[in-house]
Amino acid sequence: MIRAELTAAGIDDPRLREAYRHCRRIAAENGRTYFLATRLLAPDQRPAVHALYAFARLADDILDEFNQELDVTARGERLQRLSERFFGDGDCLDDPVLAAVAHTVAQYRIPDGLFEDFLASMRMDLTVTDYPNRAALNRYMRGSAEVIGLQMLPVLGVVGDSQEAEQRAAALGRAFQLTNFLRDVDEDLMRNRVYLPADELAVHGVDRDLLQWCHKRRRTDRRVRNALAAQHEITREIYRFAGPGVALLAPRSRPCVSTALTLYSEILDRIEESNFEVFSHRATVGTARRLQVAGGALFQSWRARRGAA
Repeated sequence: MIRAELTAAGIDDPRLREAYRHCRRIAAENGRTYFLATRLLAPDQRPAVHALYAFARLADDILDEFNQELDVTARGERLQRLSERFFGDGDCLDDPVLAAVAHTVAQYRIPDGLFEDFLASMRMDLTVTDYPNRAALNRYMRGSAEVIGLQMLPVLGVVGDSQEAEQRAAALGRAFQLTNFLRDVDEDLMRNRVYLPADELAVHGVDRDLLQWCHKRRRTDRRVRNALAAQHEITREIYRFAGPGVALLAPRSRPCVSTALTLYSEILDRIEESNFEVFSHRATVGTARRLQVAGGALFQSWRARRGAA
């Protein structure tokens, strides 16, 4: 199947084909819901999406891998080398991820500024561990989440108003990441990070010390539950704004994005159903449900591609 995808995308160079295969393996191994959704795209779209995912994962791994030998300075240097190689004029074919993403950027004319914003937010993760307010968190999410949706737009294709499509795509990326922040509060604390606005938590009497208390005892204090419920509703509202953006995409891309939106928003359902017990278990959408949603979208995807043909 991967051969058919690469051929459909017009990728003939053997080294590039192997680079894209490498990116596909990274996506399959690390992003189950993401990879499942990409199966709903047309074959010629998939390699580019895998390359964009692999690049984001490459930077994320520099920040989050549990290697005690890598301090902040060492991680910063590795991130800087990644940036220099990506934006440099030299040949990067020796790194399969950089080779594939550079080819994708050129093919779809994805603006460099989106990657500059992304890497700027990754640098923030080296030193910033708390966000005082929503504005500060939004600045971080501009590069860590919104630009991911914007990078995808040229691959997905837009048939509606391009400016509105960009706004909705950015919002969807932000909603996805806020969902992760709610689900992974406990895991992020292990990395000494809190990705929730401190002033909004304080309204409910919550601070970092109380979150740590919940982490140590593996249960959610009432005040924390109220604060998480408020964050949950804010995230829901962003999903409601982002949803109409699906109709602005090329018809063949809509089933993929709609599936990702459905499955990620259902993670919010699981969090709420657990009464926000995010310190004792990680909210997930089961395999059966993921396959059910993807199965229905698969027919829609096939019909859209058939109609376009």
